[in-house]
Amino acid sequence: MQQFRKAVEADDHDAIAALLAEDVVFTSPVAFAPYRGKPVTAAILRAVTRVFQDFRYVRTVDDVGGRDHVLFFTATIDDLTVHGCDVLHLDDDGLIDDFTVMVRPLRAAQALSARMAVEFAAEMGTSAPDA
Repeated sequence: MQQFRKAVEADDHDAIAALLAEDVVFTSPVAFAPYRGKPVTAAILRAVTRVFQDFRYVRTVDDVGGRDHVLFFTATIDDLTVHGCDVLHLDDDGLIDDFTVMVRPLRAAQALSARMAVEFAAEMGTSAPDA
């Protein structure tokens, strides 16, 4: 999904949000339950741009039908190299209605969890949970 990739690479949060369906389901690599809805998903994506450094997409795999896409990325968190992928599904209108993120290795996922707790709380105007 080139539009999404370009919006992320440009750090264009309005363009990213415009590509999300109202009922998008976001499955985080570090949270047990998925998040539901465009506002919370857009907030998560804004927060993660403050957590990941040197983020770049390295490969994209698209299905023949054009509704499923996997965007592989690398980034750093606290000097740890992160490898991951964004798995996107598009609805009938071409908007992202299912968004799953996977990351590795475990230490990077743990660092992501800790940093996202703080950034997501700031994004939502709440305090981060105690570790």
